[in-house]
Amino acid sequence: MTCCNIAFMKLSANAPCPCHSGKKYKLCCQSYHRGILPATALLLMRSRYSAYALGLADYIIKTTHPDNPDFTSDTMEWKNGILEFCRSSRFTGLKITEFIDGESEAFVTFEAVLDHGSINEKSRFLKVAGRWLYESGTFF
Repeated sequence: MTCCNIAFMKLSANAPCPCHSGKKYKLCCQSYHRGILPATALLLMRSRYSAYALGLADYIIKTTHPDNPDFTSDTMEWKNGILEFCRSSRFTGLKITEFIDGESEAFVTFEAVLDHGSINEKSRFLKVAGRWLYESGTFF
C-alpha cells in the first residue's frame, strides 16, 4: 500500500510524506500535524494536502481562516464532511505550479491529483497572529 492510500491508517514516520515532497513524513509534515506552525503558506498548503490524505480533519479545521466559506461553528458537521471527502478520495499526487510569498498574504497555485480526477486551485493564505491560515481558493 502506498503512502497515499493510507487515509485513516497510522502512517510510519519513515514512510514517504503524503505531500509528495520526496521526504520522509517525520522530516516533512508530521511536525506540523503535531502542532509546529508552518513558517510559510507553501508549507501550510503541503501539510493540509497531507492532512486530507491522512484524514486529519481537526488539522484542516484548525488551519482554516474564519472568513473561508466552509468555516462554521458546527465543527462536528464540518469534520464529518471533511472525513467523508477523505474516505472517498485517494490522494495520488501534488504539483505546486506557483508560490507568491508575502508577509501577511500569500498564494499557492497547485494541482492535487486524486483517484477520481484532479483539483487545480490558486489558494489564498492570510497570516493571523503569526499563523498562516487557508482563507480561500479559486478553482480553474
